[in-house]
Amino acid sequence: MGSSDWLPRHGRRLLQVGALLFFLGLLVGLGVQRFAIPRLGLSTHLLGIMQGTFLIAAGLLWPRLKLTRLASRIGSGLAAYGCLAAWTANLCGAVWGAGGSMVPMAAGGVHGSLFQEGAIRILLMSSALSLTGAALLILWGLRGSAPPDSDGR
Repeated sequence: MGSSDWLPRHGRRLLQVGALLFFLGLLVGLGVQRFAIPRLGLSTHLLGIMQGTFLIAAGLLWPRLKLTRLASRIGSGLAAYGCLAAWTANLCGAVWGAGGSMVPMAAGGVHGSLFQEGAIRILLMSSALSLTGAALLILWGLRGSAPPDSDGR
């Protein structure tokens, strides 16, 4: 294994997680009307498709980034966690009939138990922090010129 094999490996993992999240988003779309809060079910559907697509794009971009092994591992983990956590929070809110404290427009102001609202809050806040960190690492990894093994165009 070469010294930079981790970039393609981490990129492939992002592709896998992105394809899975895209697929799960499609499945949720089939049952939107069956959720306790259908509008939050629709948000979950759209979030799965959009964040799945983001992870696929990030996975394709990943091998071109200039990152150390540790930065690549952290960045890819943050991206995957951030997307999955946000999707899970919305799914939980749609199933539980909760989420009014964090996503009032999608939840229609409906509030769940303290545990439910707390779980949704923790997932969404940690997701926002994770995706912000991942975005910063991606921007950092795009610095400078193209890697020497690319076509340079």
